[in-house]
Amino acid sequence: MSIQTCEFPCRSGKLGVLTLDSPATLNALTSEMFGQIQRQLDAWAADDSLSLVLINASGDRGFSTGADIREIYHALDRPDAADAVADIIARGYRTNYTIQTFPRPVVTVAQGIAVGGGVGLLQASRYRLVTPTTTLAMPEVDIGLFPGAGASWFLNRLPGSIGMFMGLTGARLNAQDAMRIGMADLAIEHGQQDELIQRITDQHWTGEVAADDNRLFRLLNQLPEAPADALPDSNLAVHEQNIARCCRRDELPRVVQRLLNSTIADDWWQDCLSRLARACPVSLLLLEHQLANGLQMSLQDILRMELTMASNCARHPDLREGIRARIIDRDNQPRWSHNSLADVTEEFVESHFMAHWSEAEHPLADL
Repeated sequence: MSIQTCEFPCRSGKLGVLTLDSPATLNALTSEMFGQIQRQLDAWAADDSLSLVLINASGDRGFSTGADIREIYHALDRPDAADAVADIIARGYRTNYTIQTFPRPVVTVAQGIAVGGGVGLLQASRYRLVTPTTTLAMPEVDIGLFPGAGASWFLNRLPGSIGMFMGLTGARLNAQDAMRIGMADLAIEHGQQDELIQRITDQHWTGEVAADDNRLFRLLNQLPEAPADALPDSNLAVHEQNIARCCRRDELPRVVQRLLNSTIADDWWQDCLSRLARACPVSLLLLEHQLANGLQMSLQDILRMELTMASNCARHPDLREGIRARIIDRDNQPRWSHNSLADVTEEFVESHFMAHWSEAEHPLADL
């Protein structure tokens, strides 16, 4: 088992705790793990005595790096690569949707690194807790993919152009950054999780969702926050105006050029620009389109759109090449199918949004 689950009796009701338990892989989520999580959440949803859910992870280094990229890489070698990749990713997206629509409150504590689908799990939760070591990032354009796991939903809801900036650059946000832009609700010390569980189990939960959610809200607000001197300074506090200036509404090539031409001498900013400079051109354009489309879409339609995009990415060479260069061989020399944004046609980008299933056959049709 790569997840652990347990139930704690409360004064009335009970708490379900689900722990991602593959610290050696930074809790990368395999299709098997997604299946285990889904089955447990389904069982808890059907259990009227279950009052709320806490999701956390083993190890100090990372909450989750999202879907297991090595599993996706091996799936790309199969004759039915597009369907095989879609099956893995659909499991993750279904889990995200289950968490976001769960009938009782879900609290997630993300310590250490949370990347891609790990961020998706956190953002799907009712209450999102971080620790002083938390780092959030959506770096998928670096491997020839795009920010998924509902990113078209939650990146669009960030202030200003920060969602676009995160997607373009894979910017690494710390706990203060996450709190500042509404990607986290509370920062606690990692060692406070036992105290959190104790406080939850010391409550009378009624089974009435609104009343229990209000009680949980008050309980979390009474939990001691991580001291300010334990938290890193916010990089976004320094660079929000730079992001707004560079990422203002415009054609994507101009946005990218403004960013790359900026001369801000700051390590965090320069790290963001180096990631942008090496990103897959097709992926950058997919990001632009998915965020534009997602503004007018429901969460269900967004997840279906992102799965269609992922399936189509598996039909083209960039995804396999990006994973090879960044994760398998680690030569960091991907040979992208297009050398620049100008080389990518609008028709090619739009083809990624065309489903190869009928509406009824889409793997997420039942959401």
